[in-house]
Amino acid sequence: MPKTLIRYEPLREMLSLRGAMTSLFDDSFARGSQLLGSGVPTHPLDVYQTEEELVVQVAVPGMKPEDLQVQVLRGLLSVRGASHRPESPGGEYLRQELTYGAFERTLTLPFAVQAEQAVARFENGLLTIRLPRAEESRPRQIAIQVQPAPVEGEKPSDLPVAA
Repeated sequence: MPKTLIRYEPLREMLSLRGAMTSLFDDSFARGSQLLGSGVPTHPLDVYQTEEELVVQVAVPGMKPEDLQVQVLRGLLSVRGASHRPESPGGEYLRQELTYGAFERTLTLPFAVQAEQAVARFENGLLTIRLPRAEESRPRQIAIQVQPAPVEGEKPSDLPVAA
């Protein structure tokens, strides 16, 4: 059987290796901070804004309000907590997906808030945090001033400015 020569192309090999490394890092770090080894999200959250406030909802099933802490500091919102594993039911687990222990989620706030006016409510395993917008971060309407066109023969400095 005749042997075929294959041309060695180091650039192609490097690009292939680079693609594999990029994929590895994307899979490890992009989702790794929010996923456990089992691929289950750790305390997922929703964040939405209105003209008046920022609302953050964190799923914390099985936890009690006294197990949670909420803090706003230097433009960051941190939610910390700890869930405790119940006593063993006495048997051998065949599948175990529930997570226990300490957790922390930290978000960069998209705008300035009035932290002293923040409210956190806990209901049915859902923590809802409402952070009112600071006055300087609220949208404002700005009136547009119109400069009347000069009449022939008038100088622009003689015209009154419309308010």
